[in-house]
Amino acid sequence: MRRKPSLGIFLSAAVALQAFSGLARAELPADQVARLGNELTCFGAIKAGNADGSIPAFTGKWSGAPDGVDFKGTGNHPQDPYTSEKPLFEITAQNMEKYAAHLSAGQKALFKLYPQTFRMPVYATHRDFTYSQGVCDATLENARIAKLVNNGEGIEGRAGGVFFPIPQKAEEIRMNATMGGRYAWTEDYISDNAYVLKDGKINWGRVHSRNMAPGNEPGKVIYTKDMPVSSNYNNLTMLPQRDKGEVNTGISFWDYVGAPVQSWRYDPGTRRVRQAPGYGYDMAFPGTGGSITVDEVRVFNGSGQRYDWKIIGKQEVYVPANNYRIHSKDLKYTDMLTPNHVNPDVMRYELRRVWVIQGTLKPGFRHLYAKRDLYIDEDSWFAVMGDNYDNRGELWRTSMLNSIHLPELQGWQSGVGLYHDLNAGSYLAFNLINEQRKGYSLNTGNVSSGDFGPEAARRLGQ
Repeated sequence: MRRKPSLGIFLSAAVALQAFSGLARAELPADQVARLGNELTCFGAIKAGNADGSIPAFTGKWSGAPDGVDFKGTGNHPQDPYTSEKPLFEITAQNMEKYAAHLSAGQKALFKLYPQTFRMPVYATHRDFTYSQGVCDATLENARIAKLVNNGEGIEGRAGGVFFPIPQKAEEIRMNATMGGRYAWTEDYISDNAYVLKDGKINWGRVHSRNMAPGNEPGKVIYTKDMPVSSNYNNLTMLPQRDKGEVNTGISFWDYVGAPVQSWRYDPGTRRVRQAPGYGYDMAFPGTGGSITVDEVRVFNGSGQRYDWKIIGKQEVYVPANNYRIHSKDLKYTDMLTPNHVNPDVMRYELRRVWVIQGTLKPGFRHLYAKRDLYIDEDSWFAVMGDNYDNRGELWRTSMLNSIHLPELQGWQSGVGLYHDLNAGSYLAFNLINEQRKGYSLNTGNVSSGDFGPEAARRLGQ
């Protein structure tokens, strides 16, 4: 009888979690907690619109299927509740100065690089979606009890919600965006990755992804101290052909330092499973041709311990939002993947309030990126844009994430990511599902802890 490989890992992680220390959070005053559900949404966004009405007040009228959408269950391609809308205006290289105060450094760089083709269609801003009541309940409790530990690299609180809805420091904002507190309980889908070179040639990748965040099981009340595992992943490479059959699987915990990610790789050539020590940071993400780092997926993920973080502020920025079209089964890759950047007609930008935080590489630490600016949407707490600088202080890579709200999740899902290399003139379109038979299958419970770890990699590889 085979011993489950994850048992010892879980136990050692539990011991590590008990040893948390550092950066503990001062308890929020009761009058601050009381703002949730009043002038703030249940997850901490400002309910009111902005001064000129270009950002509307939060309605939160939909958590499940929106009006006019015939939802047929998970696993289908997302449906657009705003399909009849047209852009209010477009930002181009010729008029970008008029909107410069609401653009990121990465967006300005794209206008400069591709002045004839890059443009940003701006639509009316909608704040119609909210999280489920379960997420709101967990978030309210976290406002009272959650704290950072282990110098900001670990977290104690209730899983399944936003940990710091009223953040006091940059590390709290980063943890809101990176820890799987609001992600799907289970995910199962096949996606395509298109690495578009400067000459328009495309190198293709395809991955079957299965993920699980056990603390997010609907209807369960779970605390991080009782569930050491934050999330699990299992990625089976289907393309390119030379890597077909490779499996990368791992287990993440609630403390990036005290209990680092455990990761394994199955090599179909040798038919062996090897542990990948130190997985994360600026290692090349498998199947992307080295175009992004492991900690660049979803704009930023994993440990931030190599950086000093600070809050730049909350700003009004044009960011990808409510972009269901880029996930549509009616959109073909040939119409979407144009040279230099995706076809602007498949994008949707809205003016939204985002937290901006900045990480600067600590002395004595190594990473490809010396500085990173992250843009985190106040309504979803997802990182939606990132600007990454090289060791000379020059902007090198910029990324955008198209997150969408899905009825079966009653929350936001990480969708198509766009990663631009400003030096090479290439970009990666990551997590495409348009030409796949199915979309994202979420919260079905068809993924379990036995689908992760070295034994799972060996079974799947063979």
